[in-house]
Amino acid sequence: MSLSVDRDKFQAADKPTLYKQIRLDIERRILTGEWPPGHRIPFEHELMTRYGCSRMTVSKALSELAQADLIERRRRAGTFVRRPKFLSAVLTIPDIRAEITALGRSYGYQLIRCARRAANDADRARLGVRKTGKVIAISCRHSADGVPFAIEDRLIDLDAVPEAATADFAIEPPGTWLLHHVPWTEAEHSISAIVADDQTAAALDIASGAPCLVIDRHTWRSARTLTAVHLVYPGESHKLVARFKGG
Repeated sequence: MSLSVDRDKFQAADKPTLYKQIRLDIERRILTGEWPPGHRIPFEHELMTRYGCSRMTVSKALSELAQADLIERRRRAGTFVRRPKFLSAVLTIPDIRAEITALGRSYGYQLIRCARRAANDADRARLGVRKTGKVIAISCRHSADGVPFAIEDRLIDLDAVPEAATADFAIEPPGTWLLHHVPWTEAEHSISAIVADDQTAAALDIASGAPCLVIDRHTWRSARTLTAVHLVYPGESHKLVARFKGG
């Protein structure tokens, strides 16, 4: 993908802040998905030509992006947009659509509710942030071969993920969209079990009081919460498997 900038604007900038403008321009391309995970960043000499600056200025901008875990610099290969990291060797952030498809089953998706609103105290508490402006609250259902597979209740912080405001979650599941468009650096799973209340039972087409598996997950980038999601699965048809190796 070509890199086009207003070179005069960058040349006119004060020298102490030039690297910050370069960093913000590259960061914007990453966070909007213009440069997706795995995309190669132009080489330093290309950036020097584009922005009309020294190698030291470019290097400083790239170093800050690397410290923020947005890019990774590979010796001899170049610099790339960082791909999402797994939480650990045995726990990953799954793409439910890909997970169902990999089982050879037909994936179905139903958006139940999607609301963009000003964050309230409950939203901030759930995201673990003191201040945020707007959020997107999403409820949806995933199915496999026409049978309910999981229900999802998700909160996305629009201050941290502004590009989510233009995503069409009526067509693409939020988890799938986030994994393909938003780099993240840390995640946490909390796993528990519940018995289905009437509302949950109806959504999953199971008996009221049936056991359910619950996964609550938070995802961060550089200490800023991106999203919090609450997933509920029918207990009798879902399990988690982790395989370990000794040191």
